[in-house]
Amino acid sequence: MEAKAITVQEKSLGEKVSSWPAATQEYFNELKMEMRRVTWPSKQQVQATTTVVIVSVFAFAAYFSLVDSLVGRLIEKLFGALAR
Repeated sequence: MEAKAITVQEKSLGEKVSSWPAATQEYFNELKMEMRRVTWPSKQQVQATTTVVIVSVFAFAAYFSLVDSLVGRLIEKLFGALAR
């Protein structure tokens, strides 16, 4: 196989500046097309997932609080025993 050389032509500053509005317009047109393709969740789905997240956050907070207090007590007892 023969490797083909890829040449990149650099644009002048004037060409870059003059092509900017067209590129920006194309970006926003593509953005609008993509946003039309998005499948948005229903209100019930949003409420259900929000509830799951909030309950999970409180469950993890309780778990880590319990673990933190147990590890803290263990370290205090360890330091107390070593300090004698």
